[in-house]
Amino acid sequence: MAKQNYAFEKRQKEIAKKKKKEEKRLQKARVDDSQPQDVQPISGNDDK
Repeated sequence: MAKQNYAFEKRQKEIAKKKKKEEKRLQKARVDDSQPQDVQPISGNDDK
């Protein structure tokens, strides 16, 4: 029977974890970008 390569398994888990985290980050960034922003434009003609 072949000996298990635990380092390989560990590395694969780490890669999967990083990939999932990056996907979540990108999804969160898309949601933040798509939400409307209620920022009022600053007008330079408002001298009183």
